[in-house]
Amino acid sequence: MSRVCAITNKAVMTGNNVSHANNRTRRRFLPNLQNASFLSDILGKKVSFRLSVRGMKTIEHNGGIDAYLMSTPNSRLSEESLAVKKQLKLALAKKMEKAA
Repeated sequence: MSRVCAITNKAVMTGNNVSHANNRTRRRFLPNLQNASFLSDILGKKVSFRLSVRGMKTIEHNGGIDAYLMSTPNSRLSEESLAVKKQLKLALAKKMEKAA
């Protein structure tokens, strides 16, 4: 499993530890990734992602996982997000077909 957020694409960054004597040693800055599940109203089940906390806040700000995925362009989504978006579109098409 890679250390990349599925929503914001935040990943590991590198930099230096700098001592008082100005000695520099390489280090890694890791994103704050969490395993999170969101309830999809359209699918009627939980959808799990590995997200940064900023990604979770972004989803909640946009009104939930369904609203976020449907309003975000495909070019900005990861592969796993695109798979869930495809499932959402199929489920919406089935609901519209039943209603008509």
